[in-house]
Amino acid sequence: QVQLVESGGGLVQAGGSLRLSCSASGRTASRNAMGWFRQAPGKEREFVAAISWNGRNTVNSASVKGRFTISRDNAKNTVHLQMNSLKPEDTAVYYCAADVARVARVGVPTHLYEYDYWGQGTQVTVSS
Repeated sequence: QVQLVESGGGLVQAGGSLRLSCSASGRTASRNAMGWFRQAPGKEREFVAAISWNGRNTVNSASVKGRFTISRDNAKNTVHLQMNSLKPEDTAVYYCAADVARVARVGVPTHLYEYDYWGQGTQVTVSS
């Protein structure tokens, strides 16, 4: 079992920045890929960014490329999402997810079904 807890969400003006954190406890996720997804009201959950187990490979969605950066600190079992130049359309609940079933996998998962564990989410609201 892996427990994921997100933090760092809040209200920010357009153009501002926020840094989300995801803390993993229980069975360690240090050898598993991690990802961030988001879900806006009335919309499906969508991929935002993901990082390989060793941090060497990252993938961002087209909508956040150049503005968001995912990173991880395996010593602290933590994954971060640095969000810059925020836009009102970034408003959503942001979820952290872990691909626990596949250990030290090659590649970076970008689909919801590839992730086994999810956090409860943290709200990000960007005002115009």
